[in-house]
Amino acid sequence: MPPPNPQMQPRTSHLMLNKVPEVTIYFWIIKILATTVGETAADLLGTTLHLGEAWVAVIMAVVLVVALFYQFRSRQYVPGYYWVAVVLISIVGTLLSDNLVDNLGVPLTVTTPVFSAALAVAFITWYASEKSLSIHTIFTTRREGFYWLTVLATFALGTSGGDFLSEALRWGYFNSLLIFAGGILAVTAAYFLLRLNAVACFWIAYVLTRPLGASLGDLMSQPRSLGGFGLGTICTSVVFLLAILAFVAYLAKTKVDVTPTPVSRTAGAQPNDWREGTDPQVAVQPVDD
Repeated sequence: MPPPNPQMQPRTSHLMLNKVPEVTIYFWIIKILATTVGETAADLLGTTLHLGEAWVAVIMAVVLVVALFYQFRSRQYVPGYYWVAVVLISIVGTLLSDNLVDNLGVPLTVTTPVFSAALAVAFITWYASEKSLSIHTIFTTRREGFYWLTVLATFALGTSGGDFLSEALRWGYFNSLLIFAGGILAVTAAYFLLRLNAVACFWIAYVLTRPLGASLGDLMSQPRSLGGFGLGTICTSVVFLLAILAFVAYLAKTKVDVTPTPVSRTAGAQPNDWREGTDPQVAVQPVDD
């Protein structure tokens, strides 16, 4: 048997595994918890502790950069790195929207379509470059960069969209919560019953979980006079952070959300060769883009 061609083998010292967890029930639970913390923690730091939204946004952006440094440096999905980055990007996305509305006076009727356009640009640019929007193929630095940029846009859009319904349209936190939960259920039904595209359904649900979590956070933390449960931002943030910590510790121990089977990408394969569904898979790819 002839020896393998070195050009057909990936450089093992530079291999990267898929950097995003499998889409399990734990993924969606922690995502909603993280979006809730993003809303309540931003209010806690900026309003309750009187630090100011502008300064908090700068500080949290710096902390996020540090978290993303460790996330990008890792060559595989690490629950602690990944979910810390999600919580921080949730806070930063919330503050990005809140600063525009509260400090610069930009109305929600403007920020919502602007962030929608930003998200569309992120998707278009990502697809034009990689020919795929699947989170099952985040195994190069460039794709991971597109992924986190898109995630930031979803959080900013979700904040503005949620505030637009609950505050600008005065539908209230509970009604907004029901609307976004209904939207997620509709997308889920469309995927399982109508077999709609898995990638499209995933990203629609991902966007909708942001205002869902924000409405849940506001419902729990805001005073009863404003339609909330009156638990306060401190109590709500601590409870949800502890819940996130418990789930992430469980995932780190059990690894139930780690893609189970590595699949080497052969030379000459194109991005379109990779499945766009939700079947578990890992792709191994040289880090160099």
